[in-house]
Amino acid sequence: MLTTLKNEKLTVVVSSVGAEPQSIVSADGLNYLWDGHAPYWNRRSPVLFPIIGALRNNAATSAHGDIRLPKHGFCRSAPFETVSESETSVTHRYTDNEETFAKYPYHFEFSVTHNLKDDVLETIYTVKNTGDYDMPFCVGGHPAFNVPLVEGEAYTDYAVEFSENETTDCPLIDMNTCLIADATYNRLLTDEKSFRLNHVLFRGDALVFETLKSKSVKLVSQKSGRGVEMDISGFPVFAVWTMVDDQPFVCFEPWQGGATRDSEDDVFEHKNHCVIAAPGEVKEFRFTVRMF
Repeated sequence: MLTTLKNEKLTVVVSSVGAEPQSIVSADGLNYLWDGHAPYWNRRSPVLFPIIGALRNNAATSAHGDIRLPKHGFCRSAPFETVSESETSVTHRYTDNEETFAKYPYHFEFSVTHNLKDDVLETIYTVKNTGDYDMPFCVGGHPAFNVPLVEGEAYTDYAVEFSENETTDCPLIDMNTCLIADATYNRLLTDEKSFRLNHVLFRGDALVFETLKSKSVKLVSQKSGRGVEMDISGFPVFAVWTMVDDQPFVCFEPWQGGATRDSEDDVFEHKNHCVIAAPGEVKEFRFTVRMF
């Protein structure tokens, strides 16, 4: 089921499958969101829950049983229920079931709300622990934006710009296991705000930022000035990613959590930035994307 949100600035289409936006189109016809085009990446803006990235051997232990989950969890293709909708807002909900409980032994309600406000799309993740014991989880976004956005421009015409000067070291990622090799870091920025895109940056998978001062980050064309700005103030980890074979998109990923690190054990509750929700507790996480 598709829901269309619309105002004078933007038209946004959201699917109930994965509560995933399908397009974000401006009044002048510019589609900011990657369209899932084959043979490239077939997703557009998936949600990551109850894990982000990969577990070691896709498995972990927890206080209430073994966890066995694929990379980024099970919600990306899940059939969400449409709870409410209006011209500018839609909320979808996914609830645990026998299949999810076998992989992740916790009871939950997970809701995703998309609100359209002027030239901004707000995304809210609401996680409720409906069980009788503490529930560990991670949650995050994975929206992919077209690069280039404007016809006639090139991938290398675009830059990632942080709101503050940053000195950042990104950990390496093991391309075979998808784990974060946190014994080795590469310096990307030294008291700088931005870096220009090129495909070589992603030969080692995502760029993961864990110590940012910035509260927002832009993807912006150095020619046309068009782009997007994401508010990442509510998330401790931020990643920039595209596939290794020169794909025409870039993902901005706000994370509460992350892939298993080489230095971590396999206890889920020990994961970096893991959230613990008490029985009946509701946790909320939100980010915004402004199109310009």
